Amino acid sequence: VRKMTSLPAQVLKLKDRGLLIEGFKADIAIFDPDTVRDNATYEDARQYATGVQYVIVNGKVSVADGKYNGTKAGKVLLKQ
Repeated sequence: VRKMTSLPAQVLKLKDRGLLIEGFKADIAIFDPDTVRDNATYEDARQYATGVQYVIVNGKVSVADGKYNGTKAGKVLLKQ
């Protein structure tokens, strides 16, 4: 898990990301590893994955009960 969370944040010097602690931006994906599946293909790349129940971006829920709700809480991260 560290290889995908706090380590890249540390390498990129993103001071408020990568850990679930107070004051940090909360980016969380909650999924079932037994059912998660990427449905995108080369012909139809705009397909949502299945098995992903919740996605929280910057502390705001973007996917709830497996459905995208239109929330756009992400932003471009620039190296500081």
